[in-house]
Amino acid sequence: MLYPKKLSSKKSNLLIKILLGVSLIMAIILTIINKFTTPEVHWAALANSGIIYAWITIIYSINKRTNIAGHVMIQAIVISLLTTYIDYNLGFKGWSLEISIPIIIIIANVTMLVLTIVSHRKYVRYAIYQLVICIYSLIPIYFIQKEFINHYVLSYVAIGISIVNFILTIILSARDVKEAVIRKFHM
Repeated sequence: MLYPKKLSSKKSNLLIKILLGVSLIMAIILTIINKFTTPEVHWAALANSGIIYAWITIIYSINKRTNIAGHVMIQAIVISLLTTYIDYNLGFKGWSLEISIPIIIIIANVTMLVLTIVSHRKYVRYAIYQLVICIYSLIPIYFIQKEFINHYVLSYVAIGISIVNFILTIILSARDVKEAVIRKFHM
């Protein structure tokens, strides 16, 4: 069986530059078309934000030193910002705060729980990302307090799942975290 040849870094860098150029040209063309056809609807901004999001994901994924938990954290934050931006451009109906962000928080927490269960011995590598996701998961409390959202159920579910996930993670990995702290700080 023959395997595909691996691209050299020089060729892959050239390919990335070409694709980045094509994306930039596409973004400009979309903006021009939007300006002349339907200037009252900013659909090109939505399409261009999708292009930017795709490139953030690609660049972050190419980085060899990233771990899955960091990737989950970055994706949760960037997708939340993107959906809020889309909601804002469509007249801000609040669906990004009431539906999108809570679902993203739930998915991020479930993903982190699965990572913890599957590789709890490596939890120390995920701990800081888990903490950031847990703190990020408390943002809906702010939206509820400021009355930015009218339907609280999904936000409360997301907050609850985050708290349960954090507690389960501590229970599942307490011994490993303790050993890592003792090893790290020579206690």
